[in-house]
Amino acid sequence: MLKIGLSESSSKLQHRHLGAIASLILISLLCSWNGLPSHHAISNSWEGFLWGMADPVIGLDRLASVVAIGLLSAGVVRSTLIAASFVLAAILGMVIHLFWVNLPSMEIAIAFSSIFFGGMLVLPRLHWLVLALLGAMAGLFQGYDNGLSIIEAGMIPLLAYILGVTLTQYAVVMSAREIGNAIAHINKNGVLSKVIILVGFAFCAIGIVFLQRSLA
Repeated sequence: MLKIGLSESSSKLQHRHLGAIASLILISLLCSWNGLPSHHAISNSWEGFLWGMADPVIGLDRLASVVAIGLLSAGVVRSTLIAASFVLAAILGMVIHLFWVNLPSMEIAIAFSSIFFGGMLVLPRLHWLVLALLGAMAGLFQGYDNGLSIIEAGMIPLLAYILGVTLTQYAVVMSAREIGNAIAHINKNGVLSKVIILVGFAFCAIGIVFLQRSLA
């Protein structure tokens, strides 16, 4: 009875993760369709925190990379380190922006990361250390790009923004990882593997669209 209860509870939690990711993708699609200002005038800590939570979601190419990192880390040795490398590198990217260090072609790099990680969902997995390094590179550019979206924010609102970005990215990566683990656990006849492959192709397509937009 206890095992059945735990299984049902785990299944409900996985469905919640899946519903949350689906909702975020829908929000991101709507935001990308309608368009939002790329720079935010943040005047207080609450605005900084809210924009921080929103920014990783409202950019579809950013969200695709974050979800892909979570899916790629599923079922991999030391998967937590892969997810952590992305989130910590994103924080470092925002800090680098504070010191006015120039990282060129952020949007192109983010689009390429969406294409690459989408492709990795289709192809066999790389070693966990390689995934961690690639995730860190993608996180660094995403973090720097997030830092560029803030206009003349004070130190406290800026810290609140960084906290919001970190919480959102961590939640999305870990939710995607749980979904990936659940798919790997219950996969039968390769049907769910085909779903992951389709997701990978979709992320590649998203990256290609944003790459064309960045080069235009």
